[in-house]
Amino acid sequence: MKRNWLLLVSLLLCMIGTTAFAQAQYPIKPIRFILPFPPGGGTDTLGRLIGQKLGESLGQQVVPDNRPGGGANLGAEIAAKSPPDGYTLFMGNVAHTINVSLYPKLNYDLVKDFAPVTILASTPNILVVHPSLPVKSVKDLIALAKARPGQLDFASAGSGSSSHLAGELFNTMAGVKLTHIPYKGGGPAVVALISGQVPVGFATTPSVMPHVTSGKLRGLAVTSDRRLPLAPDLPTINEAGIAGYEASTWYGLLVPAATPADIIARLHDVTVKVLALEDLKKRLERSGFQGIGSTPQEYATYTTSEINKWSKVIKAAGIRAD
Repeated sequence: MKRNWLLLVSLLLCMIGTTAFAQAQYPIKPIRFILPFPPGGGTDTLGRLIGQKLGESLGQQVVPDNRPGGGANLGAEIAAKSPPDGYTLFMGNVAHTINVSLYPKLNYDLVKDFAPVTILASTPNILVVHPSLPVKSVKDLIALAKARPGQLDFASAGSGSSSHLAGELFNTMAGVKLTHIPYKGGGPAVVALISGQVPVGFATTPSVMPHVTSGKLRGLAVTSDRRLPLAPDLPTINEAGIAGYEASTWYGLLVPAATPADIIARLHDVTVKVLALEDLKKRLERSGFQGIGSTPQEYATYTTSEINKWSKVIKAAGIRAD
């Protein structure tokens, strides 16, 4: 009996030692980076830029794995159920904090099933109008919307999307009623804006900035709390008169819960250093992103605040998932 007990203890010690060695040497194989949206969008663009630099710094390939579907919930579910060993990364974003209140049931828990690493970057939506609309500022738009309640439409990438919620937050905080017109994605929404089919939109920076520059759309303001380097002349909506307004599309790095703390710390340190690289900063800015690089705790706190914020907007507007 004693011999068996000693053998068991030796085996456990060996397993602990092997695990500790693997963590110390992390990473020793390629890392999967789950991106919950299709190729070509903001999540995919940012994920590939960050992933390439992370791979160079970690000495192992970081492989993008696009898993779209279910309003970004499919990728989250896959990531949440992956082994917590540091070899599965997940790109979370504002959509996931919205989904907590938007969907009656999710097959994952955003807070309990993930460990935050860092907030990577953010990009504002741009409040745009068709040039035929007789407004040149946020105050003009509010005045027109109050004079014509419910008669002005705004386009979004779909019910529950960040562009939809940005518009509903605008309605609530400005005391107006713009009517929501959902489209199946940001591309079709921008086409509707350019054609004049819908006069107002809260569209992502990469999708509308070229059209603002060309004059096909008129930019009124950005939805972030800071001005956008790509368009420094555009005020924030907060500056333009709606105090406290902020509705950025942000992106964060998550790993499955129970991932060892030392691996999380290594991923955090490497990612923050990557975000500080001048060449990456310039590439991000050209794509409309602003790098951040928060601590894990700051990310956790921000997640909670975003869940609470969008829960109130969803409840007030009576929004339901399609």
